[in-house]
Amino acid sequence: MYNKVYVEITNICNMQCSFCHGHHRPPRQMSREEFALVLDKLQGYTQFVYYHLMGEPLTHPLLPDFVRMAGERGFKSIITTNGTLLEKCGEELLRAGLHKVNISLHSFENKDGEGLSWYLESLASFTQNAVKAGAIVVFRLWNKDSDGGKNALALQALRQLLLGEWVENTRGIRIREKIFVEFGERFAWPDLSAEIQGDTFHCYGLKDQFGILADGTVVPCCLDSEGGIALGNIFKEDLYAILHTPRAKAMKDGFRCGKATEALCRRCGYARRFVR
Repeated sequence: MYNKVYVEITNICNMQCSFCHGHHRPPRQMSREEFALVLDKLQGYTQFVYYHLMGEPLTHPLLPDFVRMAGERGFKSIITTNGTLLEKCGEELLRAGLHKVNISLHSFENKDGEGLSWYLESLASFTQNAVKAGAIVVFRLWNKDSDGGKNALALQALRQLLLGEWVENTRGIRIREKIFVEFGERFAWPDLSAEIQGDTFHCYGLKDQFGILADGTVVPCCLDSEGGIALGNIFKEDLYAILHTPRAKAMKDGFRCGKATEALCRRCGYARRFVR
């Protein structure tokens, strides 16, 4: 069993955040039939479906239906979002059975003044409703030392909007039950044009996670934005066979030995945090 599987139901986004690597693939959304096929093939591989690679999942008009479909098959749905569309469709997602939402709060770097106030107020309102519905909310601030001072402003505003204990822990802050803030440093996305990141590598790709792009391409992790390490296509091939190709096996064996067999992996800044 994998701890999580990332399913990119759409590679289309409504924002252009500076921290996001982006991609150059043709715009695409999964159909209802394609998503149903993905869920059928994921049976026995994971309990947690993450609607995230590239793209903003809330731009997909069928997302609430997808969450319901996943729940009917025994999966728990976790969404990573910039949060700007939660005011519009958040309630429907909660009724559909959303388990958890990760909000990339650092998306506020594009907002000032009234725009920032509206953004934070809408997120706080959604969070209150989410907790009542039993969902978990995590505010991500993965931009340490590159926030231009806005992190403090955002947290100060949220303290006024979301009452709680606001207790610091090793990962961030526990605001209260089911509401958290998670800190992290901005990282370098894997890119073939980047420099090699070191001599020793470790990654959880293909160990506790893998990803599925909007066109069905199976990739080893959630950071392969261009599908550079294409292992197969879930729409056309058996998933077990895809995950046990010689290329996939070489990657897993390599990481166990502290080696990266793929050029893209050797240029991943995020993976450096797992090297001890």
